[in-house]
Amino acid sequence: MSDPSPVIDDLCRESEELDFLVHELTVEDWALATPAPGWAVAHQIAHLAWTDRSALLAATDPEAFDRDIEKALASPDGFVDEGAEQGAALPPDRLLAEWRAGRQALEKALRAAPAGTRFPWYGPPMSVASMATARLMETWAHGQDVADALRVPRPPTDRLRHIVHLGVRTRDFAFGVRGLAPPGEPFRVEVTAPSGALWTHGPEDAAQRVTGPALDLCLLVTQRAHRADLALRAEGPDADRWLDIAQAFAGLPGAGRAPRGAAE
Repeated sequence: MSDPSPVIDDLCRESEELDFLVHELTVEDWALATPAPGWAVAHQIAHLAWTDRSALLAATDPEAFDRDIEKALASPDGFVDEGAEQGAALPPDRLLAEWRAGRQALEKALRAAPAGTRFPWYGPPMSVASMATARLMETWAHGQDVADALRVPRPPTDRLRHIVHLGVRTRDFAFGVRGLAPPGEPFRVEVTAPSGALWTHGPEDAAQRVTGPALDLCLLVTQRAHRADLALRAEGPDADRWLDIAQAFAGLPGAGRAPRGAAE
């Protein structure tokens, strides 16, 4: 059984990097629109705080988390936006404090969980490493929206390896959530890390292949960029279809982002 500490460590670093990006923002900056329709910078941080609280409930109070699941089922199209709206309405300093406290409590809960623990979630139960990976993926993705809103560069790091791994593992989910039959054969995925290393998944002789920069695959599976704007290459019809629908996050199929210049 793998040690979840490295991905928890990377989750903390990812959160700290985003914290540094927002901790000195003005009230006007918190209200800046992000690429997510209807969401300002405050909504992005509020959503992370909300999902951290949900993850903490799953890790420490499964019965309370089950009650949250019932609320989600009662409003499947609105409960995420409602949580973001509530948090975004807080004064920025309070929202920032709540996000920090929540993610620190979650870190402690993840590190304290016994080996083999599985937490309930909105999809299948998750291991400690899987929960930390999902939280890192969301933190990075929503951090990208914040960086785009602020128009600041955000150099990629090799923490992206966790998101690449999650994106590959959720291939069949992306097909299934759209009512499509998952491909019967594994893909070969070869992506170049920010450090220049080559990250590979799947058999070398697979007929279906995806290649390109790791950053671009992460932008794709988190639906932060349109495929047309990314340097990803697919070989084989199933791999080509996957690049149209890839989705590493739980929930209903996302609408994704329009290609650059589509609204011009």
